Amino acid sequence: MPAILNTYVRWVETFNRVIGRLVMYALLFGMMGILLFSTLAGPVFDMYPIWTVEMAQFVMAAYYLLGGGYSMQLGGHVRMDVLYCHWSPRTQARVDVVTNFILIFYLVVLLAGGISSIDYAIEYNQHNYTAWSPPLAPIKIIMGIGIAMMLLQALAELIKSIQAARGGASHE
Repeated sequence: MPAILNTYVRWVETFNRVIGRLVMYALLFGMMGILLFSTLAGPVFDMYPIWTVEMAQFVMAAYYLLGGGYSMQLGGHVRMDVLYCHWSPRTQARVDVVTNFILIFYLVVLLAGGISSIDYAIEYNQHNYTAWSPPLAPIKIIMGIGIAMMLLQALAELIKSIQAARGGASHE
């Protein structure tokens, strides 16, 4: 594999690993704190905050989108192993090349739609139609970043799959 592609794969995997681990802990505990506050606010403080469930949903969306590239790196996404596990590593890599192209196409379309949605949210100061009515631009921006990170990781996975399909370093 050319040195520039090796560098790209290493950079993307390091970036997604760092962000993924940071998000894995920080947002998980943040969401737990929000839900714990929501649970205790009524009986303990005689408060009934309307924002807690929706905020927990936003944090959860950020959690799985910002951690998506790291999950892909770890092989944590769903794969149909009925046939796949019986194939040779080289055949698996060839199939992964095809599925990575499909995934990349999907992520490019998703990112294009996300950018359009971010533009709309910023231009029209879009708010959610709930009692709390939070602005939607921040979570949409986070979602766009998460999709972009997954796209970068999918490209890295494609590079590794092509290398493995050609008989290079082991796949995974």
